[in-house]
Amino acid sequence: MTKDKKDSADKKPVVSNEELLQGQVAELQQQIAELTGALQRERADAANIRRRHDEQIAGLRTSVKASVVRDLLPIVDNFERALKHVPKELENNDYVKGVQAVVKQFEKTLSDIGVERIKTVGEAFDPHFHEAVSMEEGESDKEIVSEELQSGYKLGDEVLRHAVVRVKG
Repeated sequence: MTKDKKDSADKKPVVSNEELLQGQVAELQQQIAELTGALQRERADAANIRRRHDEQIAGLRTSVKASVVRDLLPIVDNFERALKHVPKELENNDYVKGVQAVVKQFEKTLSDIGVERIKTVGEAFDPHFHEAVSMEEGESDKEIVSEELQSGYKLGDEVLRHAVVRVKG
């Protein structure tokens, strides 16, 4: 073999610096795209975690609020029962007026935190909100609440306590 043939056989294709740099740039652009995608996924995950955390905190607040209100309802009931049995001669007594003011304050505070009293007398019986303890025969096809024996309350869509009622139907 001649020297020229030997040199041409040993020579590898020559890659210019420009081609080498273009290959490196393409590789770096691919890495940038991959890292950008990973960063976007991590940001989305972090946003979802924050959202779920906020939802859990809101749910916990509502749950705690509902629990406290359930504990206070018997106190409101007892005040209301006491006021129903005030003798006629004591109706204008300052002490009785003070108890009435306490009951109104309880009702306002419950209303301010979103607690609503469930409507009863004259309303159609709804087992989601009412608990019937007796049923009276009536002239109507519909079951209508005729008397409220114990008030019911709800917080948003959650029933804290069903209203105990008599139904006529």
